[in-house]
Amino acid sequence: MSQGVLVDMTKCFGCGACTVACKLWNEKKYDEVNKPTLGEAAQLVDINWTVVSKHDVTDKSGQTAWRFAKKQCLHCVDPACASSCLVGALRRTEEGPVVYHPDLCVGCRYCMVACPFNIPKYEWEKSFPKVSKCQMCYTRVAAGEQPACIAVCPNQVMIFGDRDELLKEAHKRIADNKELYVNHVFGETEVGGTAWLYLSDQPFDKLGFKTAVPQESLPAYTWQILSKLPAILLGWTAILSGIYLFNKRRNAIADSKKDNTTGGQA
Repeated sequence: MSQGVLVDMTKCFGCGACTVACKLWNEKKYDEVNKPTLGEAAQLVDINWTVVSKHDVTDKSGQTAWRFAKKQCLHCVDPACASSCLVGALRRTEEGPVVYHPDLCVGCRYCMVACPFNIPKYEWEKSFPKVSKCQMCYTRVAAGEQPACIAVCPNQVMIFGDRDELLKEAHKRIADNKELYVNHVFGETEVGGTAWLYLSDQPFDKLGFKTAVPQESLPAYTWQILSKLPAILLGWTAILSGIYLFNKRRNAIADSKKDNTTGGQA
């Protein structure tokens, strides 16, 4: 059973309890001055696996309001980071979390390039850096518990459970409150689907979400390209062979003319 999380951003008031729980459970250091986890400058970095960003928006009544968006790795159903990793350092578990294994990582950082949401970060300040990202508290999930960030939320912004059931709940809320919610569940189809699903009363791009992403999983595109590689390579082989033979023939003719000219002068 694939687990997921439904985040209802209309309920979040930006307390930041989830960011604190993440830091404590994963033993990440604090640096709210240079690398804040809460507010307009909140950013996902090597020591911040989850943040709550603050956004100024216009609400339904036309008034300026604040909205808060909890962000972390979305744990794709078919993760591009895992498909791009040459050594299997990133793997999606049966429960849903996409887990990073630092002992296998060789530091190529292909995962950082492959991720459509720009999630994996690099520990640039360390002597022996590794990739860093949310693990969705995999040890807790494997033990039947909620991720730490969800367990401490005081306003039930997040619900943890079976992804299919969460999608049903998300669509029910939209149907029951059409005037409140945007008619879309972010994460249902983006890049083939993600474990983290979002509801909002504001357009998702206004809250800093990357919406210009494919609806098909990125590894599917990768395999489409790779499946054509043999033909592409054969094509290039034929082209390069033709160029080689042409140049060889041209050089042979040039050498022949040179010899004839030299012989005539002698």
